[in-house]
Amino acid sequence: MSASERYGSALAAELRVWIDQDLCTGDGICTDHAPAVFTILEDGIAYCKEDGKVFNDPGGAAELAAVPRSLEKDVIDAAAECPGECIFIEFAELPEIDDGVGSSGLQSSTRAATAAPPT
Repeated sequence: MSASERYGSALAAELRVWIDQDLCTGDGICTDHAPAVFTILEDGIAYCKEDGKVFNDPGGAAELAAVPRSLEKDVIDAAAECPGECIFIEFAELPEIDDGVGSSGLQSSTRAATAAPPT
């Protein structure tokens, strides 16, 4: 079960995303899921974009892009399917969820987390 399926409306919190270009394999899965948020440049590596501005200065979390609420599920799914596990998502705010399962796999506030499970 994906994080977006498990937590549904709890993921209405604002998301920010960045890509670690050192880990990117250039498969383009992210652009398949959310082409408004991700792009592949001439170097074959994925980058985030926000309102048409491409964050193409590799530098990790300094290049955070805001994710439109309508695309949050797509960005989370892209991170979950990324073979390089290079997509990092930060939740600006994450409500407490008492679903009997716990909140593993999702982090809030200043701590970044990939939506992809470790392999």
